[in-house]
Amino acid sequence: MLPFSAVWAQEGAGGKAAGPQTDMAANARSAILIDADSGTVIYEKNSHSALPPASITKIMTMLLVMEAIADGRLKLDDKVQTSEYAASMGGSQIFLEPGEEMTVHDLLKGVAMASGNDASVALAEKLAGSEAEFVRLMNQRGAELGMKDTKFFNCNGLPVAGHVSSAHDIAVMSRELLKHPEITKYTGAYQDYLRKDTPKPFWLVNTNKLVRFYQGADGLKTGFTSEAKFCLSATARRDNLRVIAVVMGEPNTKTRNAEVSKLFDYAFAQFTNVSIYKTGDTIGTLKVSKGAAEKLPIVAKHPYSVLVRKGEAGKNIRHELKLYDKVTAPVKAGQPVGKLTVYKGNELLTEFPIEAPSHVDRAGYWKLFKRSTSKLFLAD
Repeated sequence: MLPFSAVWAQEGAGGKAAGPQTDMAANARSAILIDADSGTVIYEKNSHSALPPASITKIMTMLLVMEAIADGRLKLDDKVQTSEYAASMGGSQIFLEPGEEMTVHDLLKGVAMASGNDASVALAEKLAGSEAEFVRLMNQRGAELGMKDTKFFNCNGLPVAGHVSSAHDIAVMSRELLKHPEITKYTGAYQDYLRKDTPKPFWLVNTNKLVRFYQGADGLKTGFTSEAKFCLSATARRDNLRVIAVVMGEPNTKTRNAEVSKLFDYAFAQFTNVSIYKTGDTIGTLKVSKGAAEKLPIVAKHPYSVLVRKGEAGKNIRHELKLYDKVTAPVKAGQPVGKLTVYKGNELLTEFPIEAPSHVDRAGYWKLFKRSTSKLFLAD
């Protein structure tokens, strides 16, 4: 993944994008505000400080679950049986009992809304066989995303020495999670029930009160331990702009929510997005040497847009698709195959990595022979 980049003119000393002139998260130990589509940093404060993330850890847990669902390795209606270990988790929980079965769908509600430590472990064991193996996958995925300030020791954020992340890294994994837009059905719901038609219904109320009280807010995850204090990775969308705000080490929930709201207010007042491609748009065609298919259509899996200040929308914005000249089969889905570069005039605004949307096998000898001979006849 490419690092976050500034997207408007370098106005400050040292090449930093000009942001707010006041400290908008004065009570946070660490904070960041980004545009979710482009990853552009709008505001940051000690954003690479490695701190205990508490239950914000569960963003990575939800990401791995959503990726498994997208890959077909897991289904929302799959039943998950609770182990003795998962049921033993303390702190925030949905009070799973050993042997109790619950669907992935319901466990996701328990993680996203109630911050269930037991639900997180149950999902981890379902997906990876054990929490330890799941934690290995969490750290592997974090490394793939360039999360250099992060080390996970569990899947739920319960206090462990050395279990740390940063506002920057939390924004990275939050942005990745939002590439699965269906997650906001869970993170954006204010209340719901588990075991609704049983003798022991369990009422869920979202720990993130912004989803009820801030217009456009629909996630993502709160966190609290006595060491981490009050943390939040929040997202909100208005019109065509979605932003992510992360604060860590806040003194109380009231201050935490107020400072995140202030960050949101600033972003929505000052900025807008210029759309380059919408989800499902055809971006271009990749030529594949020696592939079973000679050409691979590149389709936008998520929106591509750039952040600009209001009043500058669309002025002199242009983009170029640069696909690699030589791509030889086999090609793996997700393999880097080029980049989408966006400019304002001659100024580079941002670059998006372009990945192969599907797998392309290597063509067999006979197909390659027929292809080469047909091209010879065409040349004549």
